[in-house]
Amino acid sequence: MNVFNQLSIWLSFQVSIIFLIGIPVTLSFWSIQKKNKAVIKLLSIYWKVSLLFFISLLLLIGKYNYALVVTNISTLLMTVSVWFWNDINDELSEYDFFYSLTTTTKIWRWAITFISLNFFIQSLRNFNCFSFINSDKCEIWLQPSSDLYIVIKNLFDFFFGANFTQPISKFLGLFSLLIYILGLIQWSIIKLPKNGRNSCFSENGKK
Repeated sequence: MNVFNQLSIWLSFQVSIIFLIGIPVTLSFWSIQKKNKAVIKLLSIYWKVSLLFFISLLLLIGKYNYALVVTNISTLLMTVSVWFWNDINDELSEYDFFYSLTTTTKIWRWAITFISLNFFIQSLRNFNCFSFINSDKCEIWLQPSSDLYIVIKNLFDFFFGANFTQPISKFLGLFSLLIYILGLIQWSIIKLPKNGRNSCFSENGKK
């Protein structure tokens, strides 16, 4: 059962790389080429929100005890960010199925939703890892981030001539998390009451 659980978590991270990073990058360039303002705005919001997911990877590398909580919150916020905006939803609904850009965007939004749900279900199966990621039973959650740690460590050594360690990763993750939380609070206090669920993707209306 442990082997199956480990394989399931490993596959979850591999699939997430495709749908949380690969496809959004493709959609970003595609929407710019097509000059589709709604999709461009949706992806710009998504990338800002998804920074929390990358922060969670730093925290996993640094073996921060609550890193798994941050990971789940990040996937939840990413899901909310692609469904939240009324003006973008209305714009996307006006395109028929054969307009490939918006159809792919809609499918991708559902994929993000299922990935977020999958992460949560996987986490519940290892509930103790929410508060103590350093236990032996939680090693399966740290394993997928080990490859990223090697890549960052080599890049850090190449560009700065210094050793990138797990404590450094934890510090950078926590510092970035603080900045992210402050930015989220600012948006909640200033922009959300002003614009509501309107993304303002086009100041002159839909084009």
